[in-house]
Amino acid sequence: MFSVCQCNSHARRCRFNLELYKLSGRVSGGVCYNCQHDTTGRYCHYCREGFYRDNTKPLNHRKVCKRCDCHPVGSTGKTCNHLSGQCPCKEGVTGLTCNRCARGYQQTRSHVAPCIICGKCKATPKKLNINKFCMEDYAILAKVIGYDRASQDISIEKFSIERQNEIFKYEINIQTIFKRNGMTGTTSSMLGRGHMMWLVPRKSLECQCPKIKLNKSYLILGRDSEAAPGYLAIGPSSVVLEWKDEWSLRMKRFQRRARKCS
Repeated sequence: MFSVCQCNSHARRCRFNLELYKLSGRVSGGVCYNCQHDTTGRYCHYCREGFYRDNTKPLNHRKVCKRCDCHPVGSTGKTCNHLSGQCPCKEGVTGLTCNRCARGYQQTRSHVAPCIICGKCKATPKKLNINKFCMEDYAILAKVIGYDRASQDISIEKFSIERQNEIFKYEINIQTIFKRNGMTGTTSSMLGRGHMMWLVPRKSLECQCPKIKLNKSYLILGRDSEAAPGYLAIGPSSVVLEWKDEWSLRMKRFQRRARKCS
C-alpha cells in the first residue's frame, strides 16, 4: 500500500513516481504537483528561485518563503540563497542584502564598484618637513571657492594619477605662494594670486584623502607633472593639509632653508 504524499499544505495534487518509490526502498514515491506559495521541490519543501525560507514560520505556512531583497547596487544578482537569504555581493560589499561596505572599504557613487579599498591617505601626511618641501615644484596657500565635474576636453593622458578615475574640478583662490618651479613653461612658474582650477580624482574624494570643503583654505604642495599644463592636481606625491594660521612661521623657515635644497 502506497503512503499518501506530503506537500506541506502547498499543493493539492501529487503523482506517483515508480523510480523514486524504488529508490526510497519502497517507502514513498509521491511527488507534489504544482506547488504554491513560492515553494518548489518534491514535497514543496524548498523556496523557488528568488525566494528564501523564513525560519520564523512553520514549513506549512502560506508565507514561509520570502522574496529576496538584494540591493540593486551592492549585489551581483537578484537571486539569494534559498535557505539563508544571503545575496551575492560585489567585492567589498557585505550584509544579508549586500547593503553596506565591508570593513576596510569605502563607499563610492559607482554602480560598478560601490565599495573600494582606500588604504592610507598619501595626500594627508601627519607631518610636513623641509625634505618634502624641497621635493615639490610648488607650495601654495589656497581657498576652495567652487567645484564642478571636469569636462571631457581636459586631456588626462599626462596625468600621473589613475587614468580611469573621474576627475573633478575645484576652483581655488591662491592667496600665498611659498614656492614655485622657476623653469620657464611649467604651470607652477606661472603661478600668481587669483583663481585657478585644481583637479581632484574621484577616488581621492570618496576616500576623503583629503577631505575637501568649500570655503576652507589649504596648504597644497605638488608637482607640475601631476597635471595637464595650466592646471594643478592631486597626484601620488601631493600634500594637502587644511591650513592653520600657526603654520605661517614654519613656511617662512622652509622658504629660507629651501635655498639650500639640492
